[in-house]
Amino acid sequence: MSALLELHDVSLSFKGVRAIDALSFSVAKGEICALIGPNGAGKSSLLNVINGVYRADSGDVVFDGRRFEAIHPQKASRLGVGRTFQHNALFRRLSLRENVLAGLSRHGKASFAENILRFGRDSAERREFHARAERVIAFLGLERHADKIVATLPYGVQKRVDLARALVADPKLLLLDEPMAGMNQDEKLEMSRVIAEVNRTFATTVVLIEHDVGIVLSLAHHVVVLDYGRKVADGTPEDVRNNPDVIAAYLGTVH
Repeated sequence: MSALLELHDVSLSFKGVRAIDALSFSVAKGEICALIGPNGAGKSSLLNVINGVYRADSGDVVFDGRRFEAIHPQKASRLGVGRTFQHNALFRRLSLRENVLAGLSRHGKASFAENILRFGRDSAERREFHARAERVIAFLGLERHADKIVATLPYGVQKRVDLARALVADPKLLLLDEPMAGMNQDEKLEMSRVIAEVNRTFATTVVLIEHDVGIVLSLAHHVVVLDYGRKVADGTPEDVRNNPDVIAAYLGTVH
């Protein structure tokens, strides 16, 4: 299977502290790739490099056959990179539906004048965007919450809203930064099921950060283990499960 994402010797430092150190790996189209490692291993920084929040000091990224050293987040979004964040970056005073629609704000082609005066491409775009939002809301089982203000929703539902907002633009690559953070085990299992269903239904390639190793080994097709910005292991869940260095450093005894 061909690679959708490739990283070649990517390095990133903050005030002399190396967050990512000559990191290289690839993610195949249609797979779920999990990034694991302790806090401070460089996982979130890596996602920020991929979608253009940070610019790497050296190395480059190849996404869908296009090589770039740096990219703006808006361009990354237009090219097909979706992103969620560890801490929900939702518009808390807006409804669930309005938050999902916000995921399409960078994808409109109508001009400013068309948007303001509601003519030309504006009407067709609004209909299309609302239809896409409703499909994703229904897919994630959020219909009964669609008109509720996001701040009033339970934490687990808010995490699904964040996912819906990233998914509504139909990204080729979905970057999920700790989508199960703060959840209990039942909520984690449900979110894991949702991510697997997104991957299966939309053929969306997923790169996710998750600390629950049991969830990772059951969900991911491919696991990359980081420590202090360096790659410790890179392979299938079974490869990682049986890697002595990973077992000693991260997993302990897997029951």
